[in-house]
Amino acid sequence: MTSTVLVYDPTAPAASDNHHVARLLGRLHGKTVGFIDNAKPNFNHLVDDLGELLVQHHGVAGIIKHAKRGPSMPAARDALDELAGQCDLVIAGSGD
Repeated sequence: MTSTVLVYDPTAPAASDNHHVARLLGRLHGKTVGFIDNAKPNFNHLVDDLGELLVQHHGVAGIIKHAKRGPSMPAARDALDELAGQCDLVIAGSGD
């Protein structure tokens, strides 16, 4: 099976890129967003707040979270497959 994965640059967008970010957020309405918790301190707090904001302000239909066993461990293949099958967008995060 062949699939396409879009990877976005996680750095802050330049001012000229703000229109792209606004279009992306507008298209989140009704979508499911996944988060991969890298098991570092405080990421769980960040993802809870971010998920709530996405639902309240951008109409996201659902949030799915997957916690890795540790920061240096890759996410399990079955977890990645599950997120890919259920989510329209997945965010891999970092805490501390």
